[in-house]
Amino acid sequence: MMTFTLKPTGAFSLRESAEFGFGPRQPTQFDGTMRLAFCVDDLRSQVGVALTQDDRGVHGVPVGDASAEVVAAQTARMLSLDVDARGYEAVAARDPVTARVLAAAPGLRPVLFPSPYEAAAWCVLSQRWNARQASAVRDRLAREHGRVLAVAGAQLAAFPTPEQLLSIAEFPGIPAVKVERLHGVARAAMAGELDPGRLRLAEPAEAMTRLRQIPGIGPFSASLVLIRASGVSDVAVEQEPRLGAVVGQLYGLPGPATPEDMRRIGEGWRPFRTWIAVLLRAAASRVDDPASAA
Repeated sequence: MMTFTLKPTGAFSLRESAEFGFGPRQPTQFDGTMRLAFCVDDLRSQVGVALTQDDRGVHGVPVGDASAEVVAAQTARMLSLDVDARGYEAVAARDPVTARVLAAAPGLRPVLFPSPYEAAAWCVLSQRWNARQASAVRDRLAREHGRVLAVAGAQLAAFPTPEQLLSIAEFPGIPAVKVERLHGVARAAMAGELDPGRLRLAEPAEAMTRLRQIPGIGPFSASLVLIRASGVSDVAVEQEPRLGAVVGQLYGLPGPATPEDMRRIGEGWRPFRTWIAVLLRAAASRVDDPASAA
């Protein structure tokens, strides 16, 4: 049996990752194992992986055709384990607000989409739908046109590869315009426009401009794909309304934080602006009296 071990640098909680709840991953009851199924970065195959954690690290058991090394590298990016988090903890400790929120969610790191390709497809599917509706349709699409894998006693459906997605002319529950836009995402992925390494190394403004060339990917979606799928850790999050409301409350502002507020406050979060934005968005509700954290 192929296995791998990832050794976190800095605090990390697999439970926090498993219960993160974002996009198609809704909060679940953690039983000690995190189960994932996804398209491999080569965009030609799908795999599953069962993850557990102990004092020696995070252990993975891959299911599928890819090598353990390939699955380990992609899993590390998805769980933000490819970044040294010791600096993150030091940055958070300097800010009383972020320090208090991180203390309420120790070991929480951003959980990313498996790839920019899957993030872009999610953006198209979820437009004008709530997360539950979009998740249900995504799961049906994955089960019927992707690959179902047995992962630690559970049947998980991995999203279709771009080639599989392009073979779908229509699908019950997905409007024709969304099918067309999903095809655009698939073509962009096959052309290398959604390569995670390329996006991660690009200047954020340039990367988001390129992403917006994909039909159906607007400013918010482009930001989500870059921030929540490529693995960047220090891109400013300024245009997310829910985050603005959270920051406004946490920092005692008269209302939701404006983009200018976000830029000003975010200067103290460097070089982990993305991580701290995710932390506040995900865990601010755990602080009993948010205003007193400021």
